[in-house]
Amino acid sequence: MDDRHELAIECDGLGRVYSSRSLLGRRRETVALADLTLRVPRGIVFGLLGPNGAGKTTTIRILSTLLTPTTGTARVLGHDVVRQAAEVRRRIGFVLGGDRGLYGRLSGRENLRYFAALNHVSPREARRRTDFHLEQVGLSEYADRKVEEYSRGMKQRLHIARGLLTDPTVLFMDEPTMGLDPMGAQELRQLIPGLVEDGRTVLLTTHYMFEADQLCKTIAMINHGRLVTLGTPTEIKRGFRGNRVVEVEIRVMRSGLVEELSALEGVERVDTDFGSGLPRLMVQIDAGQGSDSRIMQVIGEDNIESRVSRDPTLEEAYLGILQGG
Repeated sequence: MDDRHELAIECDGLGRVYSSRSLLGRRRETVALADLTLRVPRGIVFGLLGPNGAGKTTTIRILSTLLTPTTGTARVLGHDVVRQAAEVRRRIGFVLGGDRGLYGRLSGRENLRYFAALNHVSPREARRRTDFHLEQVGLSEYADRKVEEYSRGMKQRLHIARGLLTDPTVLFMDEPTMGLDPMGAQELRQLIPGLVEDGRTVLLTTHYMFEADQLCKTIAMINHGRLVTLGTPTEIKRGFRGNRVVEVEIRVMRSGLVEELSALEGVERVDTDFGSGLPRLMVQIDAGQGSDSRIMQVIGEDNIESRVSRDPTLEEAYLGILQGG
């Protein structure tokens, strides 16, 4: 049976190559995306993760009809992003990170009514939608205040209201919590599950792994334009379940200790944390090869304040996957 009606996004062999010429006239090609194949079901938060330059923005630009793929095809809600671009645009919305796309000298209400008019929403409907979405994102009290007086968190909430003005079925959220303080980021994250409950599909890009772990039902990790892994957060962490992390709080970080630990058999990576209190070492080991006792011996028992052995977090799995990919 054709399950296309159950899919929000489909990518088949999607690729994009950028061509440029050097000062000497030589042509250069940069592969931004290579043979990306994805299926995104409707009604979920789907995470697209990867380092800077991995191809996330290129993917979103193609799916939103702002960029034409070099190879392959992509469909949003069954509509081809090249041949049926207008149909795609009617069904999608954007939430950008940062201060882009808002007019500081206009109030929040004026911003939304302006963008509604750009999208050919009637004045009466624009007023209704503006009031509704300002209430939805908790900005009704500040609706008539100039946006230049908004905090960064308030601006991000206004971005969500703007993205919802056209009642999109698919919403692209590009690093929506970037640069927010912890409270502002938490408030914004709390809004996202409600968007899915309203019947929308959210494609989320973020560099915050705990955010992806908390919000996303499925995650695709890409690197150098290629898909590296795909699965639920639990499946991705379970894939590293053969590894363990030995977390050790130590009294003194002596020179060369990280290198000595990294050279041990079965040690996959060693991370350090000097954020607060005593230094901490996070030693990721292959459970079948690594030895806790050997690690403690290298650190020195008299140098250990505390230790614990645990499963990897999504961030540790992410770093390990990218390092291997």
